[in-house]
Amino acid sequence: MTRKQFLRLGALLGTASSMTLTPSARGQSVDALLDKLVDKGVLSIKEANALKQDSDEGFTKAFQAKTGMPDWVSAYKFGGDFRGRFEQNNSENSAYIERDRYRYRLRLGVSVTMLENFEVGARLASGNPLTNPGGTLVGGSPITANQDLSSLDSRKFLWIDAAYGKWTAIKSPDWTLSATIGKMENPFLLSPMIWDADINPEGGALQLAHNFSDTQAIKLNGGFFVLDELNQPKAVGGFTPDANHDPYLYGAQLLWESKWTPKFDTALGVAVLDIVHSKDALSSQLQPFYNSGNSRNANGFLVNNYNPIIGTASATYKFDSLPLYPAAFPVKVSGEYMANPGARNNNAGYRAGLTLGKAGIKRGWEINYRYQRLEADAWFDALVDDDNGGYYATGNPQMAGTGKLNGWYGGTNVKGHLMQGTYSFTDFLNFTFTYYLNDLIINAPGKDSSAGHFMADVMWKF
Repeated sequence: MTRKQFLRLGALLGTASSMTLTPSARGQSVDALLDKLVDKGVLSIKEANALKQDSDEGFTKAFQAKTGMPDWVSAYKFGGDFRGRFEQNNSENSAYIERDRYRYRLRLGVSVTMLENFEVGARLASGNPLTNPGGTLVGGSPITANQDLSSLDSRKFLWIDAAYGKWTAIKSPDWTLSATIGKMENPFLLSPMIWDADINPEGGALQLAHNFSDTQAIKLNGGFFVLDELNQPKAVGGFTPDANHDPYLYGAQLLWESKWTPKFDTALGVAVLDIVHSKDALSSQLQPFYNSGNSRNANGFLVNNYNPIIGTASATYKFDSLPLYPAAFPVKVSGEYMANPGARNNNAGYRAGLTLGKAGIKRGWEINYRYQRLEADAWFDALVDDDNGGYYATGNPQMAGTGKLNGWYGGTNVKGHLMQGTYSFTDFLNFTFTYYLNDLIINAPGKDSSAGHFMADVMWKF
C-alpha cells in the first residue's frame, strides 16, 4: 500500500469513527474493518495498529467537541422503559371488594463511563407518593414504580430510582473486582421471595468474580444497606428507640456457575443476610411498611430477629429448536430454600419453578410457573414481592401491632402459585400476563384468606 493510499484509508476511518455515537460502538466497527483488511493482506498488522491509534485519537477529539464532555469521559448510555398495566386484586372472602386499576411505569436512566474503569449512573422512575404513619411525605413507594391513573388529570411524580458510583478495580479475563456506593440495583442474585425486584437498596456493595476456565466461574457478592436513619426518634408506647441503633442490613452470597456443555449449565449459591437492630428500631408506627406478615408487638416492633441462610440452585438446557420459537429453546428449573434461626416458629420458606423459553427477542416467548411457601417470620416482610399476597380478614394475628385493618396485602405468611407468560412482538415490545393464586399460612380463625392477583402489561424498552 502506498503512503497516499494509507493516508486516504486513515482519513476514511477517521470520518467513519466521528459519525459514531459512543466509543464502544466506534471501536467495534473500526476495529472489525481493520481486522478484515489485515486478513485480506491489504494492511500489515503494524499499519492496522497505527490506524487504530490515529482513529482513537481522532474520535476522542470529535467526541469531546460534539458532546462537550471532559476528556476523562469515555462513553455514556441512555435507556429506559415504559409499561402500561391493567391490574386486579380479588379474594374469595366476601368482605373484600374486588379492585381494578390502571397503572403505568416510566423509567429514564443514564450511565457515564470514565477512564480507569469508573462509572456513575442515575435513573428516574414514576411512582405513587409514600407518607410515614404521621402523614409526612417521605418519597416514592419503595417497592413499586407503578403510578396509578387517578385524580383526574393531575401531574404525576418522578423519583430518584437509582444513583450510584462504581469502580471496577480489577478487570481481566480471569478476575473482576468492583465496588459500588449509592442507591443501586441489588447485588445479590436472589428471587422475589427474598427481595422485590423493584427495591434498589441504599448503601455499598462489593463484587468479586473469578473465571477458572471458559466453563467454570465463582462469584462473591457482599452488601451493606441502610434501612432507616433514626434522627430524634419519638416514643412509641412509652419506648423510645435508641438513635444510635439505626437498622441496617448486611450480607454475602457465594455463587458457582458452570457450563457443562454448550447446551447445559447450572448455578448453585448460598447466601447469609442479617438485619441489625431489627427488634428495637423497626416499628410499623415509625416506618411506612407497605407489606405485612411478620409478627409484631402491640407497638408495631418486630418480635424476631432476621438472619436467614438461603440456598439457591438452577439448571438450564437448550434444545436446538422448537416450532414457533425463533432460536435455541431454553428450559430452566430453579429452586430456593431459606431458614431463619432468628425466629423459633414459622421461620422457613421455599420455592420451586419451571421456565420455558426466554422473551426479549422478536417473536420470542416465555412461560413461567412456580410454587412458593414463605412463612410469616422467615424474612423481613417489607423487602419481599408485594404482588404476592393474600387477604387478611379481621382477627388475623399477623395484623397485631401493625395499625392496619383487614385488607389485601403482599409480603410473608403466603403460600401459592404464580403463572406468567410473555410474548415479544419485537426486540423492544413485550406483552406479559401474570396471575398469583394464594392463601395465607396463618389466617383469621374460620375466615377465608384465598386471593388472586392478575396483571396484564405492555412494555416498550428504549
